[in-house]
This record gives sequence, structure tokens and C-alpha cells, in this order.
Amino acid sequence: MALSRLGDYIELTDNKNTDLQFDVTDVKGISIKKIFIPTKADMDGVPLTSYKIVKPLEFCYVTITSRNGEKITLALNDSDQTYICSSSYVAFKIKDSTKILPFYLYMYFNRPEFDRYSRFNSWGSAREAFGWEDMCDIEIDIPPIEVQQKVVDVYLSMVENQKVYEKGLEDLKKTCDSYIENLRKQKKVKIGDNIVEVNEKNIENINEESGVSVKKEFIKTKSGASDISNQKVVRIGTFAFNSNTSRNGNVISIALNKDKNRIVSNTYICFKTNEKFLSSNYLFLWFKRNEFDRYARFNSWGSARETIGLKDISEYEIAVPNMNIQRSIAELYEVYDKRRALNEQLKKSINEICPVLIKASIDLNR
Repeated sequence: MALSRLGDYIELTDNKNTDLQFDVTDVKGISIKKIFIPTKADMDGVPLTSYKIVKPLEFCYVTITSRNGEKITLALNDSDQTYICSSSYVAFKIKDSTKILPFYLYMYFNRPEFDRYSRFNSWGSAREAFGWEDMCDIEIDIPPIEVQQKVVDVYLSMVENQKVYEKGLEDLKKTCDSYIENLRKQKKVKIGDNIVEVNEKNIENINEESGVSVKKEFIKTKSGASDISNQKVVRIGTFAFNSNTSRNGNVISIALNKDKNRIVSNTYICFKTNEKFLSSNYLFLWFKRNEFDRYARFNSWGSARETIGLKDISEYEIAVPNMNIQRSIAELYEVYDKRRALNEQLKKSINEICPVLIKASIDLNR
């Protein structure tokens, strides 16, 4: 199959929002996952007349590729709505969809090979960019439209199944959150009545060194110290948190150890609950809420670094129903977390299938 120049099949769309037909609710950004996302920019007072219109089945990408996780930020508008994006983005469309399908080209862009190509062909000094001419100069195998349609059908069926699964996941999340919201209306007590600090040194020489991320989960780390006996042991069912809350995205790094004994820096604070009255899994649900992060930041003190201690956390108040209700709610959230992880794996699998399907479409035409 002869290679074709991509620029012969795509063209710029430079439609501006000059008549303000679209407002701030239509503004989108693009993530390195190659999807449109709600913009993170502060849109207060920003004029929208220069924003570019991106219609359904049109593409948009950010030319800057440096400091971008070795990926190019690009997306296809696969919705039935029209978006508007920053004027710094490049918007384009396929000239003739009887020659190349929008979803086929999107699958082509969704491959690691394309990310590597765009990074290698990015140019600049302070910032490297993959410009429109670079995009047009791509040489691409374009199989017959019926072959494209076959692989696109496979891809879209996988996407549809994932979206159905995700919708059920969102319904489960709403159910979980409603339980906590109802409990918020009940009488609350300070958690300090049912938690106790744990300060166990690593005399057993446990070598599972960990840190705690802002996602409230343990992550692998390595101190580099030859002697780790002074680090703290975090056994299963024990919490650990980093008392430093400044420069942390207004999130407190706290996690519950659910799988294996590990050690953390001796600067961390560890504690556990009295499981007769307060389930650790139930308490962790409250720690995951935004209101707890706000509480932790508000009650952090210091000059160069703001920190929160266990005494301050002990003052945090939650509703504490009987243990059967606590366990039931925690188990429901556990189901949600497992399904959410599976959903992320499904998304990853869909991305991983793109290079396989593209290669299959090319091989079918040989």
C-alpha cells in the first residue's frame, strides 16, 4: 500500500465564536488522554469571541509537546455537541469522510507510535511544538473505507460497552454518596474518642518503604538510607499521614493500609481506630471527602511550612452509626472502588487496542 500525505485529507477549521453563540459552559480543554475535558482555566472576564469552534467529528490539538508526559494533547469531538476551545489550539477536520473516517484517524492518533513521532518532530527552544505543517507532513497508510469501517466498528463497540459500564458506576457512586450525606444530618462525635496514635519502630526490618500520595493511597518510595530501623511501621488497618499540608494542592496525604505491612518516614504520623466502635474503612470514607481536606488545611499552622497534627485531626467530627451500618457502607464503597479500577482498566484496554486494530487494517489490505 502506498503511503499518503495526511495533509491531503485534512484541513484547518478556523471558525471563531465571534457572535458569542457559545458561552463559558461550552468551553473545553484537552487532556493527554486525548479527550475533551471541562476547562481548568479561570474564565472570569475572559472574552470568548476569539475561541475556536469545534463541531462534532472535528479534531483539536495543542501544538506544545514539551513537558507533556511525552504525549501530544489531541482529541476528537465524538459528541453531538459543539465545543469552543482556546485560540491557541489548532482545530481541523477531515476533508472527505468517504476517504478516511474520523474515528479511524482518531485511532491512528491514539497510538504510542504517534506520540513518539510527534515528540520527535517537535521543534523549538524554550518550548517544543508540533505545528500544523508537521501534522500535514505525516505519511500514513490509508486502507479502503470498508476496511476502516470494520476496525472502527470494533473500536466503537468497545467504547460503548465501557460507557454503559461507567454509567452504572456513576449510579453506584451516587448511592454511596447519598448514604454519607444522610449521615451528615445525624449527631456527630469527635473521632479522637476512638483513635490512638501508633509509633512502632521498624525493629523487624520490614523493607516495604512507602509514601502517601494526594490520591490518599500508599505509593512506593525509597529513602536511600542504609538504616531503616528508625522508620515507622504501618500495619494492616493502620492510617498514616503526612502532617505537611502546604504546597499539596489543598489535599492532605492520608491513607489506610489495607494490604500488607509497610514502613514510612518517621516524620509521618500513624494511628488506628478502636474497631469495636469505629471501623477504619468507614472512617477512611470521611477522610476521602473534600470537606475533610478543607478542614485539614484550615487547621494547619506554621510559617515556612503549614502542618496539621493528630490532635487537630482528633477534633474532626463525623456521624458514627452502629457497626453493622458502618461495615455495610464501607463494603458498598469497596465494591465501587473495585468497579472503578476495572473501568480504568477497560479504558486502558481500549487505548491499547488502537495500534492493534490499525495494524490489522493495514495487513488486511496487503
